[in-house]
Amino acid sequence: MVGARITSLAHVVPPGVSQQGLWDGYFAAQYDNDERAARIWRSAGIEHRHGVVDPTQVDLADWTTAQRMQRFLVEAVPLGKEASSAALAGAGVPATDIGLFAVASCTGYVTPGLDIILARDLAMDPSVQRLGIGHMGCYAALPGLGTISDFARSRGRSAMLLCAELPSLHVQRTAGRLTSAGIEQLVAHALFADAAAAVVVAPDGPGWEVVDIEARTDSDSSDYMTWEVTDTGFRMGLSPRVPDVLARHVGPVIGGMLARHGLRPDSVTGWAVHPGGPRILDVVADRLGLPAEALSASEDVLRDYGNCSSATVLLVLERLLETRTFSAGDTVVMLAFGPGLTLYATLLRYTD
Repeated sequence: MVGARITSLAHVVPPGVSQQGLWDGYFAAQYDNDERAARIWRSAGIEHRHGVVDPTQVDLADWTTAQRMQRFLVEAVPLGKEASSAALAGAGVPATDIGLFAVASCTGYVTPGLDIILARDLAMDPSVQRLGIGHMGCYAALPGLGTISDFARSRGRSAMLLCAELPSLHVQRTAGRLTSAGIEQLVAHALFADAAAAVVVAPDGPGWEVVDIEARTDSDSSDYMTWEVTDTGFRMGLSPRVPDVLARHVGPVIGGMLARHGLRPDSVTGWAVHPGGPRILDVVADRLGLPAEALSASEDVLRDYGNCSSATVLLVLERLLETRTFSAGDTVVMLAFGPGLTLYATLLRYTD
C-alpha cells in the first residue's frame, strides 16, 4: 500500500505581545483589577503570544461579527499564504503538484473561502481539490491530517493542510464580575492567540508516516466546551470540568490505538499534545504515566505562543521535531481536544 508521509511543517505568527502586557494594558481594567482574576490570568502558563489585533491598541470588543469577519479576511490571507509557501518550499513541492488543499479554521468565515483565495494566490492548478474544515476547534488539525493523508495514500499525490486561527478577533466585553460565565471568558481571554500552520503530506519518500488515527466523542459533555456565534463575534464556553472528562478517556483512546500496533505509552518516542492549558497537560501526563520531560514541547509552545486553536498541535509537532533527534522506526503520538467533547489522536512513524 502507498504510504502517506509528513514531509514539511511551517508556521507564521502575527506580531507578538507579552502576556503580562495584555493584562496590564487592557484586561485588568476589564475585570476591575480583581486580584482573583489576575491569579487566573497568571496561571495560564503563557509568557508571550501573538495577535493580528492588540487590544491595548485597538478595542474591538464592541465590533459586530461582520466587522470581525472582514478583518479575518484581511489578516488570514497573507498569514495563510506565507505559512503555506514555507511548507511547500520545505517539502520541495511546487504548488501545482498539490492534489488536495484543506483549510481549517473556527475563527473566521468568508466566501469565497480561504481555500479558494489561497489556491489562486499560491498558483495551484485550477483542478486542485479543496476542503474547508470549519468550527471543529482545537482538534481540527488531526482529522484534517487524516483526510489529506488518505488522499495522498489513495491518489498517489501530495496534499496540504493549513490551519489558520485568529482568536484575537473575538475579544468580548466583560461585566467586570467573576461569575462562573465570567471566569470561563477570562480563561479564554488568557489562553487563546493567533497562528497559521501548514503541513505537506506526500505519498512516498522519507518523512513521518501517518500510521493511524483514533477519535472519541463524549456527547454527554458536549456543553463543557462551546464556541457560540454571537452578534459581536464568537464567545467561548469552557467548563472547569473539561480536564475531568479528558482524564476518563485519554488512557483508553491512546492505549487502544497503540495496542493495534504493538505499542504502549512507554514505548512511544515523542509526544505532541495540544496544550489546552496547564491542567490539560497534567492530566495527560498523569493518565498515560509519562515522565515530566515528555510534554516539554507542548509546555514550550504554550509558554511562547499560547493556545492557537487548531494550529497549536502542528506548532508542537514542529517544535518537537526541531528539538529532538529521531531514527527510522521511532514513533510520535499527536493528541488534541475540542468541542464535542472530542479527543483525536494520531500515530506517526519515522521512515528514511
